[in-house]
Amino acid sequence: MKYPALPEKRLTGSEKFHDHGELVNFSVLNFWQWSASQLAANNLRGHLAEFLVAQALGLADGQRVEWDSYDLVTESGIKVEVKSSAYLQSWDQSELSKIGFGIAETQAWDEKQGRRTTESQRNSDVYVFCLVDTKDQSQLDITDTAQWKFYVTRTSELNTKLGAQKRLSLGRLETLRHEKCSFSGIHESICSTLGVSCL
Repeated sequence: MKYPALPEKRLTGSEKFHDHGELVNFSVLNFWQWSASQLAANNLRGHLAEFLVAQALGLADGQRVEWDSYDLVTESGIKVEVKSSAYLQSWDQSELSKIGFGIAETQAWDEKQGRRTTESQRNSDVYVFCLVDTKDQSQLDITDTAQWKFYVTRTSELNTKLGAQKRLSLGRLETLRHEKCSFSGIHESICSTLGVSCL
């Protein structure tokens, strides 16, 4: 491979920017504060949802991989896709958002070939749909895991019932076979949904 994947390195935030080795007066933490403080923003809420599921599964010691074919993989090999949605957004709203989740099939990453596969499919074993369930803006605290609801569904259920459909409404999700749980129940719900032991 001419240009292999960049090595993973978990940062602390204390790393300083520099100019040809001469330190300047801002750090990676300053960048994070500038770019990632609005956790309710769509893109960051999605990353936060992945982080919460990773925490629930004991997988948050590493770092998020942008280009993987699925979001997380457990020690036992369960491949997990995480999607998020919310009624309240970070921008001005005249009404609450309708809840929907992206479930489009994607091309998997082929590490040996260093490119995407030509065939599109859903590459995980299970989906965890994460909903920030709060509708009162004055009460919104996205760091309160009690304000999140989680729905766990087999990927095969989506494939069988929805085919190549790209979006899934909350109402339709609730008609599918799923488990609804709180943050503390994510791991057990994934195991139960797939019929495997959590031990």
